[in-house]
Amino acid sequence: MTPLAALLTRRIAATGPMTLADYMAECLLHPDHGYYTTRPPFGAEGDFTTAPEISQMFGELLGLCLAQAWLDQGRPGAFTLAELGPGRGVLMADVLRATARVPGFHAAARVVLVEASPALRDRQRAAVAPHAVDWADSADALPEAPLFLLANEFFDALPIRQFARAGAGWAETMVGLNADGRLALGRATPLPVAALAGRLADTAPGDVVELCPAAPGVMAAVAGRVARHGGVALAVDYGGWRSRGDTFQALRRHGFADPLAEPGQADLTAHVDFEPLARAAEDAGARALPLVTQGVLLERLGIAARASALAGRLAGDALAAHLAAHRRLTHPEEMGTLFKALAVIPHGAPLPAGFAP
Repeated sequence: MTPLAALLTRRIAATGPMTLADYMAECLLHPDHGYYTTRPPFGAEGDFTTAPEISQMFGELLGLCLAQAWLDQGRPGAFTLAELGPGRGVLMADVLRATARVPGFHAAARVVLVEASPALRDRQRAAVAPHAVDWADSADALPEAPLFLLANEFFDALPIRQFARAGAGWAETMVGLNADGRLALGRATPLPVAALAGRLADTAPGDVVELCPAAPGVMAAVAGRVARHGGVALAVDYGGWRSRGDTFQALRRHGFADPLAEPGQADLTAHVDFEPLARAAEDAGARALPLVTQGVLLERLGIAARASALAGRLAGDALAAHLAAHRRLTHPEEMGTLFKALAVIPHGAPLPAGFAP
């Protein structure tokens, strides 16, 4: 039993079962035993690999997408270039390298990374050097200025609550203890849930729906700045439109794991429901564009040409790895269809590159 498992077992024994949201928050962010606070989770030495670490092309193309939006919106003289959950800083480093030759872009940009971890801030500082960088603890702390922002695999790590339809009510998934005193999933007594009142029309008894309580607030903070000052926000993540089904999962050593087996030792995630994000953006005064799959977005942004140019400099194993990375990012059987992109822009602004029909 991990130290965090022992702590959670004692807590549940004393106070009763906890929601999945509480369990995820403890597993990911506990100050002494949390997954993100005790280890580097990214890359080959971690438990999962994100798109920017698969290939530089991902960050390059998204960076140029932001730069083109900046040009299309009149080249704001001072703006925020931001990322939510920047990990080791690889994505922002690729963005800055790709946009270095866009006249005036770097001179006008203030780079702000939304990251609370001091250890990760050190990694990010090194990754984006020699560019100056500021940090914010949350999206609410971003500057009130034109905002050009990326959020790649950020929303999937926010804690969720999960419910199963039971008649006109909802039975919440809880983490409790089994007869042996070990962590186990169960369901609470069905009750009405105001946030799910609208889902009675499109679900049947037994259907599972997940809510991410923190996600709309984060999007509202971002979209409000885009609506008030201009810019664009791009959220790329795995998921879809209107949550249905159990997507709660754990990742360890680049494979799936039991989410209750070793709390604090595995990454816990769930598929992103983009519908509440889009609604939050619209409620904040911005325009949320229809979802585009990652594969389609990257193809529209020119990944085939970029991949060909890079391939001309490679041979042997390096070339094979490059071709595999291109496929992994774009192919429907890999990340190309499962991952979606949501763009948020001001009303009346030109559509960002890659999002035009």
